[in-house]
Amino acid sequence: MRRTLTAMTRTAMRAGTQAVKQALRAQPGLPKAKAKTKSRSTPAKPASAAHWRTDLAVGPAGARRYHLYKPPGLRRTERLPLLVMLHGCGQDAHALAAISRMNQIALRHRFLVLYPEQDRLANMQGCWNWYDTRSGRAQGEADVIQAAIDQVCLAQPVDPKRVALAGLSAGAGMAALLATRHPERFRAVAMHSGIAPGVAQSSVTALRAMRGHRMTGVPLAPLAAGVHLPALLVIQGSADHLVAPANGAEAARLWAAREGAQAGGPRTVQRGARYSAMITDFKTRGRLVAALCTVTGLGHAWSGGAPSWTYSDPKGPDASRMIWAFVAKQFASVRD
Repeated sequence: MRRTLTAMTRTAMRAGTQAVKQALRAQPGLPKAKAKTKSRSTPAKPASAAHWRTDLAVGPAGARRYHLYKPPGLRRTERLPLLVMLHGCGQDAHALAAISRMNQIALRHRFLVLYPEQDRLANMQGCWNWYDTRSGRAQGEADVIQAAIDQVCLAQPVDPKRVALAGLSAGAGMAALLATRHPERFRAVAMHSGIAPGVAQSSVTALRAMRGHRMTGVPLAPLAAGVHLPALLVIQGSADHLVAPANGAEAARLWAAREGAQAGGPRTVQRGARYSAMITDFKTRGRLVAALCTVTGLGHAWSGGAPSWTYSDPKGPDASRMIWAFVAKQFASVRD
């Protein structure tokens, strides 16, 4: 029965996806896709196109395109981890894949990477509307992303117990919203240059938070018995003039407060000529709840990202490696 139900679900999803694609093509007034050229804001598609597929997910907020990177030689008997990467404003999935180089790490360590993509009709700047919780638009977009995750988990050899989130800027805000709405679905979440959860409920309050005003967040909602928030990694630049650095500290504080965790002593880490970073761990009964990494001199950019790209600073410590190392530890605890 399980096999039959799974086959029926896959067939229905394929039919639904094709219907949405045809409807989008047929809908009048939509701009035609322009040929992309390699530049700082519109990167070329990944070289290994055979391992990069594009599809659609449908949810309460409509349809959203997503891209999936699969390491070569994938066997259906395998059960690999899944890392969901959420881009920031002014970006798309290709840009985040290029600056983070997460696909190369996935190739080396064998995991899948999912890149949901915001629709420009939903936000002209390509931002996830993570802040618009009063109208319900934020929750609707979170549900579409969750639908994409479910779709990939069903169609690909994913271990559902090893799924994690990571996001940059607006993507970080959406990652936090997803993690707090469905804490049981994720093992870890990484917020890079994002705004603390519960600080904003509208575009006006989001702008205030970005500027560092009214930085005390609403306490996170109580959790069901036996449910914990996924471990949180916060990466924040001290020279970020777009998102006030205080947001990083507030995100870690709110996470720790919900789990009753205490901050340990900060430690400074520096490798070679890269920016130094101050790391503070929040633990309870030996369990890591949150880690705050403040990178000295980093602006609003992916730390250690590819050079010559917008929102990327190669001088910082490698955020992608940090994120995967953090996530991998949480995945290892599942197996233990």
